[in-house]
Amino acid sequence: MNITIRPAPLAGTLRVPSSKSMTHREIIAAALAKGETEVTGVTWSEDIEATVRILSLFGAAIEKKEGKEGITLSIRGGLAKQEGLLHADAGESGSTLRFLIPLGLSSGNHVVYTGRGRLSERPLTPYYDMFDRKQISYHTEGGLPLEVQGTLPGGAYELPGDVSSQFFTGLLFALPLADEDSTLRSTTPLESKSYVDMTLDTLARHGITIHEKEEGLYEIPGRQHYKTGTFAVEGDYSQAAFWLTAALSGGTIALTGLSDTSLQGDRAIVTLLKDMGGSIEKKEGRLLAEKSSLHGITMDAENVPDLVPAFAALAAVSEGVTEIIHAGRVRLKECDRLHAMAVELTKLGASVEEKPEGLVIRGKPVLSGGTVSSWNDHRIAMALASITPKLTGPLTIEGAESVKKSYPRFWEDFRKVGGKVVEA
Repeated sequence: MNITIRPAPLAGTLRVPSSKSMTHREIIAAALAKGETEVTGVTWSEDIEATVRILSLFGAAIEKKEGKEGITLSIRGGLAKQEGLLHADAGESGSTLRFLIPLGLSSGNHVVYTGRGRLSERPLTPYYDMFDRKQISYHTEGGLPLEVQGTLPGGAYELPGDVSSQFFTGLLFALPLADEDSTLRSTTPLESKSYVDMTLDTLARHGITIHEKEEGLYEIPGRQHYKTGTFAVEGDYSQAAFWLTAALSGGTIALTGLSDTSLQGDRAIVTLLKDMGGSIEKKEGRLLAEKSSLHGITMDAENVPDLVPAFAALAAVSEGVTEIIHAGRVRLKECDRLHAMAVELTKLGASVEEKPEGLVIRGKPVLSGGTVSSWNDHRIAMALASITPKLTGPLTIEGAESVKKSYPRFWEDFRKVGGKVVEA
């Protein structure tokens, strides 16, 4: 699907979708608890559907109920060994794949993991090395499909922390179920640690004890049990970033559903945009952003890689020079996001220099319209849409349906705040 957006100021109030990162974690914890759990305030997306699909395959019973404040999932947990070879389709979700591989082992299942798009190209080497050390049987010809069979014992685990924090989250969910105590240590500085902190917070609320002895070293008692209950999912700061960018580009947007005490690393978007001169304030329980005169800054993307597309787009229409650093891992997402943003912004007249680990962007007051590609990446599509108030002509986005991966109602919400969107 292609859509065309005519430049217009955006104004209105939106409820931010639930945090995709937190939703994955809440659903997994619920599926590991023996009994009934409700997860409320869920925003459905293709990635969340992938996690639900595989957990159901492993033995969880998950019922979906529509409501005014989002979807409620009623989950009867207790993963267990299923008969035969299981075919687990992770779609395009790296979180689903990396979080659930250890759970396939801890539940004793023989699983073939598959996926689409670039998921097969995203690194799994830390798990391969773990399989070799723990004598877990696996087969791959590089990427997906990946066939895994065995059990996940307790004991000592070591992983590099500079590939993805998702490997740590997968093991932190699974190892408390082992018969023995475990340790999990990062052999490098642990990047995107905020995502691991979100995992630890989820585990604690679900009755699991993890001892963080020092940064990158975790002691995990075995034979633990996840507790049931009712758990609400907070709003997503990584999705809020696109609306904040849109407002600062031209308009006034108020966002609801965001937690002031959130552990989401992407909450840093508020500070980053304020540092650029953005007018953002909390008012009557809403996060309010208004059109502002912005200037370039240096953004360290090491712990907030998902913010790079929105931030790069806004930098292109801000005064002065912006440099995005420590962003090499952004190349390993649904697409090479550094290259994609450099290519697409340049089509609109932006000045973008691509470097191995980042971007240097020399801002301009306005950019032209034109036709751009989403690269089948939800964040590229939304980032480019967010700066349309700063364009001099219509913008056509090819592959606009890519937003279904994380935010299916994005175009509906875009129209709700005054966006002039038509299917091309």
